[in-house]
Amino acid sequence: MHVSRRATVLTASSLVLTLSLAAAPSLAAPAFATTAPVSAPATAGPDAEALRAALAGLPDADATVALVRVGGTDGSWRGSAGVHDLASGRAADPDARFRAGSTTKVVTAAAVLKLTAQGRIDLDTPIQHYLPGLLTRDFEPISVRQLLNHTSGIRACDGWGDSFEDQYAHRFDTITPEQVVRSAVAKGPEFRPGRKQDYLNINYTILGLLIEKVTGHSYASEATRLVLRPAGMRDTYFPGTDPRIHGPHNHGYQAVQRPDGTTQFVDVTEWNQADRWAAGDMISTTADLERLLTSLFRGRIVPGSQLEEMFTVPAGIKGATYSAGLQRFAYQGRVYWLKSGARYGYSAVLGGTRDLSRTLVYSVGSTDAKGEDMNPVAQRIALAALK
Repeated sequence: MHVSRRATVLTASSLVLTLSLAAAPSLAAPAFATTAPVSAPATAGPDAEALRAALAGLPDADATVALVRVGGTDGSWRGSAGVHDLASGRAADPDARFRAGSTTKVVTAAAVLKLTAQGRIDLDTPIQHYLPGLLTRDFEPISVRQLLNHTSGIRACDGWGDSFEDQYAHRFDTITPEQVVRSAVAKGPEFRPGRKQDYLNINYTILGLLIEKVTGHSYASEATRLVLRPAGMRDTYFPGTDPRIHGPHNHGYQAVQRPDGTTQFVDVTEWNQADRWAAGDMISTTADLERLLTSLFRGRIVPGSQLEEMFTVPAGIKGATYSAGLQRFAYQGRVYWLKSGARYGYSAVLGGTRDLSRTLVYSVGSTDAKGEDMNPVAQRIALAALK
C-alpha cells in the first residue's frame, strides 16, 4: 500500500509558510484542566513573556508536552510545559528523549559530508558507482549531491498505508531499508536528476546505504562516530527495530475521532521506526539537538568547504529551499537554516541563523504530528522565538 509523502514535508513547509505570513489503551479525551509548571529562566534577547505565553495551558487538545530551547549570541531561554503522560498527569520531563523524526537527515548529511572531506565519497560521482545494481537502467546517473539536496528524481517508497489506522496496526512490524528502496525504484524516476526538487525520505535512505558501503560498518555506528560523538550528543541514539524509547521520555499521543464524534488519545510512544532509518528514526533530546546545531554551524564536525553544501540551495530550480540536510527561509530580515521532523506523537525542529545569533530547538508532543497544518503550539513557539 502506498504511503503518502506529503506528511513528511508538512512541518518544515508549514513553519516556513506560517513565519512568512506572519488503540492501545483507549483513553477518554482529558479535560486538560491542569497545567504543568513552566520553567523559564530568561536572559536578554528572546522574548521570555511571549515564550511563556506560547507554552501556557498545556496539555491541551493540540499537544501534551512542549520542550523548548532558544539560544544564540542574542541570549537564551529554556522552557517546558505539559505532562509526562495523560494517565498520571505528572509534569513533563524537560530533559526527556523523544522521536526526532527527519532531523535525522542533518546527521546523515553531516556524515556524508565528513566522509567527502576524508576523500571517501565524491559528491559529483553517481550513486550507481558506489551502489551498483541499486537502481535500474530506467534511471540516469544520480549524483550523491542530488540525493543530499532532494533533486534525484527517485519516487517515494511504499509502506503500510496512508491512514493512521493502517500504520498503527503495523507499528511493531519491520520494513527494511532495502525493501524501502526496492519499492521506490520499481516505480521508475519521477523526473530527470537535477530538474526539480522533491523532498523525500528515499534520498536519505539511499545515503544511509552509501555510508554503510564506503565504511563497511552500520549506519548507526558510523553516524555516531562521525557526528554524535564529536557534537557531544550523549543522549541520542538510533533504535533500529526496537519500538521503545530508552531512558527518560514523555509519552506521545495521536488524537483519533471515535464514531460518536468524541476524541480518544491513543498512546503511540512505542513504534518500530526501521523504515525511516537514516531519514528519520533518531531519538534525541533538545539539548543534544542544540549541540548538533551549534557544533555544525561552528565547523566542528564538517570542514568549511564541505559545510558550504549545508548552506547551498541548488540554483536554477524554481521553488527550491532545501540544501544538504537543511532548509533555508528568511523571516524579519534574518535567514534561518532549519530542519523539522515529525513522527506520530512527536514534532521537532532545530534551526538558527548561520552566525548563531539566534537558535531554536523544540519538541512538541503533537496530537496530530502528521497532519496537514502546523501544530498550533509549535506555531506559537516559533513565532515567539524568532520575533
